[in-house]
Amino acid sequence: MLPRLSRRLLLAAGVALSAASLSPGAEAQEVVEKRVFELPSYTTRNGTELKQVRVGWQSMGTLNADRSNAILVAHFFSGNSHFAGRYTPQDAAPGYWDMIIGPGKAIDTNRYYVLSVDSLINLNTGDGRTVTTGPASINPATGKPYGADFPVVSIRDFVDVQKAVVESLGITRLHAVAGASMGALQALEWAVSHPQMVSRVMPVIGTGQMDGWTMAWLNLWAAPILVDPNWNGGNYHGGAAPMRGLTEALKLVTLHARSSGWVEQVASNRPAQGQNPGQALAQKFQIESLLDTAAAARARISDAAHFVYLVRANQLFLSEYPSPEAAYARATARFLILPAASDVLFPPAASQALRDLLVRQGRTVEYAEIPGVGGHVDGIAPPILQVADRIKAFIDR
Repeated sequence: MLPRLSRRLLLAAGVALSAASLSPGAEAQEVVEKRVFELPSYTTRNGTELKQVRVGWQSMGTLNADRSNAILVAHFFSGNSHFAGRYTPQDAAPGYWDMIIGPGKAIDTNRYYVLSVDSLINLNTGDGRTVTTGPASINPATGKPYGADFPVVSIRDFVDVQKAVVESLGITRLHAVAGASMGALQALEWAVSHPQMVSRVMPVIGTGQMDGWTMAWLNLWAAPILVDPNWNGGNYHGGAAPMRGLTEALKLVTLHARSSGWVEQVASNRPAQGQNPGQALAQKFQIESLLDTAAAARARISDAAHFVYLVRANQLFLSEYPSPEAAYARATARFLILPAASDVLFPPAASQALRDLLVRQGRTVEYAEIPGVGGHVDGIAPPILQVADRIKAFIDR
């Protein structure tokens, strides 16, 4: 169990803690293994060939004889494939969706085989259990980090690498694809890009399209990195990293993933302990101190170039299609759409617009909002338990 302040800071930083880590007596027991998948060659959607692509992946449950019980979980912007369970019994916290995935839970691993894959350009390059290929990786052609020579990749590229992992297991059709935030975008990309492989899609705290407003916010997320003197056009690996810019970028993400109601609960407008902001500019308010501490902790395991590339990948969501209508006309799956009521990053209105579009196209769509004041993070934190019955019914039906 983490100290109370540490739990708040980790949640603020976007490090999702499950109900098991926040509720006494609800400890996750499942021990999971991180594996590595390698592709000798992968051609990105923009036509660039990458050699020796490596990504990590994790699974829970047992694949049945006809391989029809597989569920793919795609992760969020700052996440990885650790969706549930613990890598060792001593781990401080289980994977981020442990409250809804596991034996007897909403997504029951006694019935389903659940897997997840670390994305290309995964943010967590400093986490020893994340395996990814991106700008910080060694380019086999040069023996040096790719840096800015790494090609631009998209949400579709993430999905196509996941597809390679899925097919390597002999799976030809997925019982469901689910994901939160950026994971929701990937789930929806699966629905339109590989409709023959997907029966059910569950986008959580997502959006059906990358509108200009959200694209502009993503640009602002990356802006502090791009003006850091150490950015060097993305070619800083082997030298001083743009840590100051990365930390400021993660502060923006941290606050954007929350809500004003959450800020009132944890900090309001109070000064930080032992400080008086009225006396000097260096003295901080509590919310400023919390954001600084959380972002600095997150930055230590993150890579700035991977962050910037992730921003572009999200901006390119469904960009291969002339319109959202044209994209979703390809989908054949059933949908359960789950926004968070207090989300300001992907507000419920975005999910409602997706629901309405799918209904107009004759799709089977269910919709429910996750109550709470935690903002975007409510989709990867204990508040999601309030819709666990809806999730179970959708997955089992």
